[in-house]
Amino acid sequence: MVGETQEGGLAGYSLKTFLITALGILLFGIYVGVLMYGENSLTVWNQLKEKKQHLIDEKKHLKAENQRLQKEFFELKQLEPKE
Repeated sequence: MVGETQEGGLAGYSLKTFLITALGILLFGIYVGVLMYGENSLTVWNQLKEKKQHLIDEKKHLKAENQRLQKEFFELKQLEPKE
């Protein structure tokens, strides 16, 4: 009849509606967990950004060291006796 309430439900909702909602919330939680901690997650992305910056800094350092060593090499080569 119209206006009757269903008995056996939780918080005024039918058991089916409650289970579907709970399943949706659970699946959304799993999805967010994968986004945060999965293989293609934000955490991995941030780690890769830090690694990229470290490699850029190391590249600059190695280039400067290479220039210094080349200069030293050519200076030493100038000191060698010519045959």
